[in-house]
Amino acid sequence: MKEFIEQIKQYYPLSDKTIAALINICTEERYSKNELLQEAGAAARYYYFIKSGLVGYYTIDEQGDSVYKIFFEEHSFAVSTAAIVENRASDFTIIALEDSTVIRYPVREYRELLLKYHDLALFQIHYLEKNWVVKKEPLEISLKHETAKERYLKLLENKSLYSRLKQHHIASYLGITPTQLSRIKKEIL
Repeated sequence: MKEFIEQIKQYYPLSDKTIAALINICTEERYSKNELLQEAGAAARYYYFIKSGLVGYYTIDEQGDSVYKIFFEEHSFAVSTAAIVENRASDFTIIALEDSTVIRYPVREYRELLLKYHDLALFQIHYLEKNWVVKKEPLEISLKHETAKERYLKLLENKSLYSRLKQHHIASYLGITPTQLSRIKKEIL
C-alpha cells in the first residue's frame, strides 16, 4: 500500500486518519494478462491503482474493432470516470495487457470517504484536474490536428510504454490499421 499512498500524496497530502480509512476499503488483486478489470456495459464498481503491470482502456467501434483510448502503467489510477460521475454503465473496458497487480477500492465506499475526509476530496480534485483536464486536453487536440505519424512519433518518446505494447494496440490507439502503422514505421526508418 506504500506505493499507493505515496502516489496520492504527490497530488495532495493526507492525514493519518484519512490514510487509515482509505486503506481499510482497499484490497490488492492480481489480474492475468487479458483478464478484464471493467467490462463495457457494466457499472463501474471499482477504482484501480496499478501497482505493477500494464492496463488498457478501450471501447468497441461500429465495425467491432477495439479502439484504445489510453494505457495505464505502474503508479497510475485507472477507472471509468464518466460512468462513475454519471452513475451509468461504462462505455469502456479496462483490460490487463500484462499480468498486473492492482490496489482496488469500491466506488460507493470511496465516494463516502470523499464526503467525510476533506483532504481526500482535495486529492481527488487535484488528480482529476491534472489527469483528466490538463493531460487529456492536448491528446484531444492532437487527434484533431496531428497526423497519425506525428502521434506515433510522440508515442515513441515514451519508450517504456511503447516497448510494452503490441502493434495492434498501437495502431488502435492511433486510430489506424496495422498496415498503415507498418507504412509509417517504414517511412521513419
